[in-house]
Formats: sequence, structure tokens, C-alpha cells
Amino acid sequence: MLIATWNVNSIRARKDRVLSWLDDHKPDVLCLQETKTVDQNFPVQEFLQAGYTVALHGQKTYNGVAICSRRPIQTTDTGFDDGITEDQARLISATVDGIHFISAYVPNGQEVGSEKYEFKLAWMARLRSFLDRRFDPQDAIVLCGDFNVAPEDRDVYDPIGWRGSILCSEAERGALQRIVDWGLVDTLRHHTQEAGLYSWWDYRQLGFPKNRGLRIDHIYCSAPMISRCAESRIDRDARKGKQPSDHAPVLATFND
Repeated sequence: MLIATWNVNSIRARKDRVLSWLDDHKPDVLCLQETKTVDQNFPVQEFLQAGYTVALHGQKTYNGVAICSRRPIQTTDTGFDDGITEDQARLISATVDGIHFISAYVPNGQEVGSEKYEFKLAWMARLRSFLDRRFDPQDAIVLCGDFNVAPEDRDVYDPIGWRGSILCSEAERGALQRIVDWGLVDTLRHHTQEAGLYSWWDYRQLGFPKNRGLRIDHIYCSAPMISRCAESRIDRDARKGKQPSDHAPVLATFND
């Protein structure tokens, strides 16, 4: 079973690239973030023709998440369902073959100490509470997405320059670690300790050609899934070419 997560930075702008990538790699489940469109404008028919059923939670211009599956989707849900009013489409969950998939788009936070930064930390705390409330660590869980946090210095091209900054601050890393401590494992780090592996590069200042990147997109899974995880990697090639997303897909292979 091949699982992937990808912040596509607008599905309508990146539709052809995503469909071509699906044809080449044929993941069983693809979790998308930053689709940036309402559900009725998502290219559902093209995905169906490619063999994928799609569960959607979209929003005009901003945010938006989806789960695309070659296998039947049994159940879907959106948001945290914790009684707090939400106006941002950032979380969708679906069950496929008894596995609970969650596609999350964590807020960027903009600047350390800002209102958006505090919103980000609160959102991440809600994600941890969502896991506590809805699941058990012995369930088959795959939590995918753009977490907008580089967990460690080795996940940053210039750790000294980024230290304490947004995406790399101590509070953000702590909030992410509390989510992981629920009972999750980083699939990439399960297979490699190599530094310099990135999933996002700024469009500006030749960020990608110079490999000035950060690893902020992750696939986490619970113990029953990590025991089946045979491989995890970042598809850097998907960041190449004309009009790419600024993110590359992250993939993990699980034995059935």
C-alpha cells in the first residue's frame, strides 16, 4: 500500500501535474493540502477517470484538504468536531480498508508572537485533543500533511539562521512533539537519519536549485502501521519543471 501526502498549492493550478504524478506513481491513497478551491470546483471527474475517489473539504482561495483513494472510502469526517466554530478548511479524515487517514494543513503562523502564531499553537493543541478523543494509539492511524514545522535542526538548510523563527521555533516544535507523543512515528525518520532532506523550498532566491529547503511535510503513523512500513521518502523530482508547487510529495510504503 503506497501512501502519499502533498501540499499542491492550488489543485486547479496544479491539476495536470498532480494527475500525471498519479499516473506515474499510482499511490493507493493521496492526502492533499492547500487545494484552494470550494468542493464543487475540485476536478472530481478527472480524478474519477484516473481511478480515484475523492473526499473533500475545500475553501475558496485559501486552505482546503482532500483524501484521494484508489480503494473504497468507508467513512469521512471534517474538522475537529470539538464545539469550536471553524472557518478554515484544514482537516479531513477518512477510513480506507480499516485504516484511519487524516490529512492536515497546519496554519503557517506568519510570525513568532503574532496572533496567527498563537492560533497555530492552539490549532495544534486541538489536533492532539482530536487524537485523544477519537482514536486509540493501537488503532491503524496515518496522519499526513503540511505541518509547517521543521522538527529538528537537521530538517533545515540553515539551522542557525532559522533558529527561533517561524516554522522552527521551540514552541512549534514542542507542539508537534506533543502530537507525536500521542503514539505516532515519523515514517521518514523510521528509515533514515540523514540530514538535508527537505519537502519545501521557497520560490524566491533560487531556493530549490540551491537546496535551501525545510522538511515540513510529514507522514506519521501509529504502532500497528509502523510495523508494516517498508519505505518512506520525499519525491524531490516532483518539485522540478514548470509551475510546480513549492512542496514535494512525501511517500510511505506499507506492506498489506
